Amino acid sequence: MSENENNRQPSKGNTHKAKEQEIPASMRWMRRIKKMFSFFFTSCVLLLIAAAAFFVYLRAQTLPVTKMLQTSQMFDTHGELIDTFYSGQNRQVVSLNEISPYLIKATLAVEDQHFYDHFGVDVKAVARAAIVNVQAMAKVQGAGTITQQLARNLYLNHDRTWTRKIKETMYAVQMEMQLSKDEILANYLNQIYYGHSTYGIETASELFFGKHASELTLAESALIAGVPKGPRYYSPYYDMKNALDRQKIVLQTMVRSGFITQYAADAAGKEKLTIQPLTKKKPAAAPYFRDYVRALATEKLGIPEEQFDEGGIRIYTTLDKKAQEIAENVVTQQLSGKADLQAALVAIDPRTGEIKAMVGGRDYTENQFNRALSNTRQPGSSFKPIVYMVALQNGYTPVTQVKSEPTVFTYDEGRQRYTPRNFNDQYVNANIDMRQAISKSDNIYAVHTILDVGPAKVIDLARKLGIDSPMKPLPSLALGSFPVSPLEMASAFGTIANQGVHKETNAIMRIEDANGRILYEAHPKTEQVLNPAVAYVMTNLMESVFEEGGTGNRVASTIKRPIAGKTGTTDTDAWLVGFTPELATAVWVGYDKDRDISTVESHLASPIFAEFTEQTLEAIPPKLFQIPEGVASVYIDPASGKLANEDCPNSHLEAFIAGTEPTTYCTGKPAKPASGGDKKDSSKGQNSSWWNDIKRWWND
Repeated sequence: MSENENNRQPSKGNTHKAKEQEIPASMRWMRRIKKMFSFFFTSCVLLLIAAAAFFVYLRAQTLPVTKMLQTSQMFDTHGELIDTFYSGQNRQVVSLNEISPYLIKATLAVEDQHFYDHFGVDVKAVARAAIVNVQAMAKVQGAGTITQQLARNLYLNHDRTWTRKIKETMYAVQMEMQLSKDEILANYLNQIYYGHSTYGIETASELFFGKHASELTLAESALIAGVPKGPRYYSPYYDMKNALDRQKIVLQTMVRSGFITQYAADAAGKEKLTIQPLTKKKPAAAPYFRDYVRALATEKLGIPEEQFDEGGIRIYTTLDKKAQEIAENVVTQQLSGKADLQAALVAIDPRTGEIKAMVGGRDYTENQFNRALSNTRQPGSSFKPIVYMVALQNGYTPVTQVKSEPTVFTYDEGRQRYTPRNFNDQYVNANIDMRQAISKSDNIYAVHTILDVGPAKVIDLARKLGIDSPMKPLPSLALGSFPVSPLEMASAFGTIANQGVHKETNAIMRIEDANGRILYEAHPKTEQVLNPAVAYVMTNLMESVFEEGGTGNRVASTIKRPIAGKTGTTDTDAWLVGFTPELATAVWVGYDKDRDISTVESHLASPIFAEFTEQTLEAIPPKLFQIPEGVASVYIDPASGKLANEDCPNSHLEAFIAGTEPTTYCTGKPAKPASGGDKKDSSKGQNSSWWNDIKRWWND
């Protein structure tokens, strides 16, 4: 090819440019638009695929583990609140249908009007807020939805960073995909802070208005709904004017949102609100009992401490708040002016074993040691009825006689000696029967009896009656030398009151979790551990403790109903344990440290017992102890222990286990048949004691 020809051949670049010059400009623009559209379409598809994949990923992911701290509650036997337990956040969770519709609408109006329309993020609100904030050159309007707020409260902190905001949005979308709108709204209303350490609408409603959230009116709802925006500023406890101004804003917002009419808003704005006084938390009712229940729940029933304090559980107990209040007041009054002297009281319903009242000391705020549970105090003579019931099962009767005189007892096959003494060394120096031994608390009779029937049998019966404290088979056991707790003594005497049927002592009826699921329900053991006839005969004998000459006679005028019991006194302890058919109570008085009680102080257990029993049972008519089968009641001559006739004028009616009553008469001859008139007179005489008792029980 010649040089000229080579010069005439166009280059490749020139050829392409030439062809481009040949394509019209309009065609070139169409190609560019197609390429741009193709790129845009492809990008959108890829974004949609990525978004779909992202949403599928969020849907598959579980939300972060969290829990809503709730306030646990303890109730008495009538459903009255005893105390609440919470760690940092006072909250009661309720369902959405347990919240007033007014409150729900008020909250939606001021927090998220389009809550039921968006997917966790309100795009319109975001755009609107952005415009307002740009115009103001500051953040003057937010766009966070209820779902975003809930996500922040549950999973994040309140740092104002883009990272936190992005996470908040992701969690909000994730929540919308995994929870229903109603579930999110309910969680929000239970989570939100209303000031004064109060979380959730139920607790806030109780705080501000003393009512459940379901009972809130429109006016009340509008006021409460305005508080979360700034509890320190809009709480009625801090500034009522601000709170009411905010209430009006909420009402008008509800009108604009179409939730209520202007007429309803105006009426609500004029409604006078009664705000509950903001008071410090009152001292807990029954603090010793509360601690006892906590220990039972966490140590015996396996409820974790964390769940007890923060899990929103409900503990339904056996306590009677009225009886508890009476017990606390009586103890306080009787110990008034007696510094350092302590007392304990436990009351049980013998028919059920349920604890109705428990006082562990004179002042819980000063000392939390629960003396009602402490098995470090000797019961003294209050233990003797257990000895005598064993005796009644082994040949003794109420008229079995023992000489009351200074006595040296030998035991352990003669290798050991024991010399008990009566109080103030007072002895009858004559034969006395079991009724006299009980009413006057004779120690010689008690030791003679336990050595006769065997200490091991006494311990065995004590165990069946509910006493678990350590005991040894020694003669001093008859005099209550081995420490027991007031709770154990109340349980033992409650078994006697219940005709020998031992009901396991119980303080908790049931425990429910925050969702109402039963975690524990009581099924106390019931066992017939004592012959009903033996229990009744002992009850009848212990009634004499409160009669003339008995150690409890000083409170006889206070008691207006049939009652049985036994006093007990040591150098450091004073006891009275007794019962009616409805209530068994143990009272202890003494000092915490090794310090003797005075004669006056030793008498304080009786008035505490008497006043508590009478005030607690004031609304219950006096009731006689039921006589079971296997009991025979006959008139006996107390001097001889034989059947009484007309020649034995000081006779009294005595109860025996059927078949053990006397069969011979005091004078060795049978009773003379009475004429009709004599029978009438005799009947009147026989019933005179009964009549006097009735008059005394009903006497004001």
